[in-house]
Amino acid sequence: MANYNRVMLMGNLTKDPELKYIQSGAAVTNLRLAINRNYTTKSGEERKEVCYVGVVVWQKQAENCAKYLHKGSPVFVEGRLQSRSWETDDGQKRSILEVVADRVQFLGSPRDSAAGQTGEGDKPAEDAAGETAPPTGEAPSMDSEDDVPF
Repeated sequence: MANYNRVMLMGNLTKDPELKYIQSGAAVTNLRLAINRNYTTKSGEERKEVCYVGVVVWQKQAENCAKYLHKGSPVFVEGRLQSRSWETDDGQKRSILEVVADRVQFLGSPRDSAAGQTGEGDKPAEDAAGETAPPTGEAPSMDSEDDVPF
């Protein structure tokens, strides 16, 4: 039987990213994502529920997430589910199901990002893979034919 492990989530960060470096020097950032769901019951009552998901991001993506994201930032995450188990110092067994991100795409405008809060709001946004996204906002006005870009 074939297996498939792929996750796509869109939500907002519940806290600032936590960047760490493991012993090998690799960067890892933990994100906490809140995904909202609105629905109506059979009786017509509108309800809201929130699903909280842990996301692990590695390498350059991890550093970019820590640099540009903050609590409340909207993101789109693509990755896979991973289950981990460990034992605490006092002998208790723990396990967690989390998403290991292959890609984190920053949503919203650059002015909504942490870079915008530090006075770098005119800088184009980057997704976690380091790709530059086009700046948001108004398109430049083209008052004469000399301004046509082709």
